[in-house]
Amino acid sequence: MMSAAELRSGKGHRDENFPVASHLIHPRHRAIILAFYNFVRTADDIADHATLAPADKLDLLDGLEATLLGDRDDDEAGIALRNALRERGLPPRHAQDLLTAFRLDVTKLRYADWSELMHYCSFSAMPVGRFVLDVHGESRGTWPANDALCAALQIINHLQDCQADYRNLDRVYLPLDALAAAGTSVEALDAPRASPALLRCLHGLASRTGRLLQESRAFPVLINDMRLGLEVSVIETYAARLVRMLQRRDPLGERVHLRKPGFIGLGLLGIVTGAARRVTRPFVGSRKPQDA
Repeated sequence: MMSAAELRSGKGHRDENFPVASHLIHPRHRAIILAFYNFVRTADDIADHATLAPADKLDLLDGLEATLLGDRDDDEAGIALRNALRERGLPPRHAQDLLTAFRLDVTKLRYADWSELMHYCSFSAMPVGRFVLDVHGESRGTWPANDALCAALQIINHLQDCQADYRNLDRVYLPLDALAAAGTSVEALDAPRASPALLRCLHGLASRTGRLLQESRAFPVLINDMRLGLEVSVIETYAARLVRMLQRRDPLGERVHLRKPGFIGLGLLGIVTGAARRVTRPFVGSRKPQDA
């Protein structure tokens, strides 16, 4: 069996939909965030491998966790994150939660309803933001807004990739009750274009995702660290645009992603909007903002 490192897809943090440790983040935090990303990317590539047997995937994920916890030294990404966490005095809990999500990716191919999908997001998405908040020393009072935003980002990815997930991995994150309510089924994902029924389902899920973004609206101004707050504002701006696109377009018939000019323009808009909102924000917490 190949090693975890040999199964890497080649995808890096610059290939993601949303910024990962961009230069808005203070340099002293970027290395540990990137170590976390590399560990998670390694695990994600294992879970998403098209031909690796499920049992082998689970063995490799167990090996990653053993390396993270110091029981083995099998993988460089696991060793790097373990060392970075030790240097900062942070626990491995968030990375372990993500490993739980990747095990679910291997063993659970369907989601009955929105509640099941949110439970998955509590392992697959929310720990990412929580980790970054912990790295910055932010209050756990920010977690509810973080969780809503991270769940929205995860579902945006699910909607964008719904056909590829089904065709390549027989994995469907669209809730089965939402498909049934629209009068369609998972098999409709194999068509070149979405049927009217499937399109109603996809657009409805995009609208529901937009409501998650509304729940996270205050998130950037709840964050004490100015640079992190601006990064979150940029991410929210990207997410809002993608949700609007997914409410109108067909992800089976076209690639619903931001193009480079739009990505840059929306990034600047997010920075300006975030900075303007911070001017009048109430002070949060008992300490001074860091890294301003």
